[in-house]
Amino acid sequence: MTLDPQLAFARRMDRSDGLAHHRAKFEGADTDLVYFDGNSLGRPPKSAIGRVEEFLRESWGGRLIRGWDESWLRLPNEIGDRIGRAVIDAKAGQTVIGDSTTVLLYKLARAAVDAQVARDPARREIVLDTDNFPTDRYVLDGIAKERGLTLRWIEVDTSSGVTPEQLAAVVGPQTALVVISHVAYRSAYLADAPELTRIAHDAGALVLWDLCHSAGSVPVKADEWGFDLAVGCTYKYLNGGPGSPAFAYVREDLQDVLEQPIQGWWGTTDMFLMGPEYRPAPGMQRFISGTAPIVGMIAMQETLAMIEEAGMPAIRAKSIALTEYAISLAADWLAPLGVTLASPDDVERRGGHVTLFHPEMREVVARLWQQDVIPDYRDPGGIRIGLSPLSTSFEEVHRGMAATRDVLKQVLLERAGLA
Repeated sequence: MTLDPQLAFARRMDRSDGLAHHRAKFEGADTDLVYFDGNSLGRPPKSAIGRVEEFLRESWGGRLIRGWDESWLRLPNEIGDRIGRAVIDAKAGQTVIGDSTTVLLYKLARAAVDAQVARDPARREIVLDTDNFPTDRYVLDGIAKERGLTLRWIEVDTSSGVTPEQLAAVVGPQTALVVISHVAYRSAYLADAPELTRIAHDAGALVLWDLCHSAGSVPVKADEWGFDLAVGCTYKYLNGGPGSPAFAYVREDLQDVLEQPIQGWWGTTDMFLMGPEYRPAPGMQRFISGTAPIVGMIAMQETLAMIEEAGMPAIRAKSIALTEYAISLAADWLAPLGVTLASPDDVERRGGHVTLFHPEMREVVARLWQQDVIPDYRDPGGIRIGLSPLSTSFEEVHRGMAATRDVLKQVLLERAGLA
C-alpha cells in the first residue's frame, strides 16, 4: 500500500525536527488525541506536575509561612525577569508576573492615560481596533467612562489586523494611548510592532501591546522595538496552566512616572511597615498590587527552561513550518469542500495559529471534540488550529486535518440529504 505523500512528508519533518524531543516532555502527547488548542491552553509539562506536587508537599507543606522569606516574595520579579530575558527580549527590572491579564491591562492602561492627560489635557483618546480581544475592548471602554475619555476605533477585517496605514490615519495630538494585539486572536494576523510603535510615538502617544497570542510562539523584542507597556498571559504557549498569572512589562524610564491605580501593600516601599499611607516602591515593584499567586507561577518554569534551551528563533521557525503544513493540507483537502483561509497567507504576517472558514465549522468542531480532536471555534464560521511548537508534531497535524476533512464531508452529505 502506497503511503500518503502528505503523511510521508509529516514523518520526514518530525525526524528532522530539532525541537521534536520536547514533545515527549508534555503530558498526553503520546496519546492519539490531537490537540489544536495550545494557543488557548497549553499542555502541561510532565515535570511541572512533579514540581507543583513537590511545592505543595515540601515548600508549602514543609516550610509554611517561612517560604515567603526564603523565596516566594522574590518570585514575581525573578520569573518576570526570566520571561523578559527568554520570551520578550527585555533587560532585567522591566517585567513582573502577578495578576490576570485583565487586571494588568487595566492597571497599565489607566496609568498610561492618566499620565498622558496630566502632561497634556488635550490627549483624551484611546485608539484600539474593533477586532481586538474582548477583554481589551471591555477594559478600555470602562477606563474611558471612568476618566471621561473617547475611544477611537480602527475598523479591521476579521481575517487581518491593524496596519501602519490605518494607525497613521487616526493618531495625532489627541491620542493618549494605543492598544494593539501583537497577534490577533481570531485571524493570527501578526502586527508590525516596531513600525506601529514608531507611528504612535511620532504622534506623542504611548503604546500598550497585548502579547497573549505571541509570547512563546513569536519572537518579541520589547526593548529594541521601543515598547512602552505590554501584557501577556502564561497559560497558552508558556504552559502555566488554567488561570496562571499574566506578566507586565513597563519600560524602565516610565516606571517611576506612571502611577498604577490599584494600590496594594506589595507595591509599597516597605510592605511590612504597614504604614498609614501608600508610598509606591521604585521600579517595577510598584506595579504589583496584592499577594502574588505563587502556586500559579510554578508550572510555567518548566516551559521557560525549554524556551531558554531552544531559543525563540528556532521556536518561530517550527511554528512557521507547522502553520505552512496545516495550510497546505487545507488547500488540498478542505478548499474543495468550500473552506477558505481566514488567516494571512504571508508567513511574515501570521502568528502561531491558523483560522479556516466554512459556514458549518461550528458543527464540525463539536463533532471533532467527540473524536478527541480538539481545535477551537470562533465566529464567524472559523475553526482555529493552534499549533504549539514545543508540543505539536507534524504527524499530529496530519491526523487532525484528516479528521477535519472527514467530518466536514459527513456534515455536508447530511445537509444535502445524502447520508
